[in-house]
Amino acid sequence: MKKTILLLSVIILIIFCSNTKKEEFSKEALSNKLVTANGSETNLKKILKKHKGKTVVIEIWASWCSDCVKNMSNVKELQTAYPNTDFVFLSCDKTTEAWAKGIEKHELVGEHYLIPEGMKGAFAKSINLDWIPRYIIIDKTGKIALYKAIETDHEKVNTLLKSLN
Repeated sequence: MKKTILLLSVIILIIFCSNTKKEEFSKEALSNKLVTANGSETNLKKILKKHKGKTVVIEIWASWCSDCVKNMSNVKELQTAYPNTDFVFLSCDKTTEAWAKGIEKHELVGEHYLIPEGMKGAFAKSINLDWIPRYIIIDKTGKIALYKAIETDHEKVNTLLKSLN
């Protein structure tokens, strides 16, 4: 009986901690290397600084991801509905060629960056990336308004963007 109660306590604690609202990125997430479309290095801190004062939707995706591809129409719908929101795409593609082809094929409008080590690298670990597509929404003050949303959370994302714009 004691083991059961202990196990239930641990499970509740894990659930509680995983649902805690995250308002800022870790130092690691802000400083890990990302690659620009022209091949130079940058990081999330520089990207967010570029969009200071704006609502930002960060989509983490890959051209090989069927859920990402299926959800592209939802992303385009959001871009049309919220033209004053900036969209930043972080790709987990394995090569720059696949990444560039994916951007072109799906006609993705926004800023594009490559996560050089994909879903298993330092950047992915620093943001607890366990599924793509993944959305992170930053409000105009630079705080994280939504830390983790996936393609099935479209209405949640839409409602939040409506309130932020």
